[in-house]
Amino acid sequence: MEAREEPRDPGYDDWFDEPELPTETQSGATRGVYEDADEVWVLPEDEEPRSGQREFVIGDRTLTMTQVAIIGLSVLAIVFAILAAFGLFNGSKSATPTPAPLPKPVTVTVQTSTAASTRPAAEAPSQPLKPGDTGPQVKTLQQALAALGYSAGKPDGVYGPSTTNAVERFQLAKGLDEDGVVGPATLAKLQSALSG
Repeated sequence: MEAREEPRDPGYDDWFDEPELPTETQSGATRGVYEDADEVWVLPEDEEPRSGQREFVIGDRTLTMTQVAIIGLSVLAIVFAILAAFGLFNGSKSATPTPAPLPKPVTVTVQTSTAASTRPAAEAPSQPLKPGDTGPQVKTLQQALAALGYSAGKPDGVYGPSTTNAVERFQLAKGLDEDGVVGPATLAKLQSALSG
């Protein structure tokens, strides 16, 4: 058996190494490959234009007819893109978009009812009252105070502390002495507030 000779390991992975550029002798003299890689990308300056090809000088640059045509078509494409962005090629006669039609108005009928009086019907007591009194006249007083917004709780016919407090709040609102007693002046204001 013959012993195969293994290639020598360079000690690193050469997978990403770039290959050497071919020289003129490696690639053949007829292909025009240069020894110096930098010269491959530079156009020769001394060459004469091919027969029938025109050159243009624009901004100290010499351009061939092909280069001028490419630049012209690029500018034309940009102009058409701008015109298309403004909607000039959408097929309608106007350049501005037509707004969407407004929805038809909807008629809504609301039925309202008005009450003859916003206050609940309540009567004023027919006689003066004081704390400690009981009976139907006290219950009438409690209902009248509740109708005016000075509730003393559930009308129970007992002139207790909650009824006294409600009478004092009513007297304060009407500019009367706050004594908690429904005397002639408080009774008159109570009757006028309930009737008006």
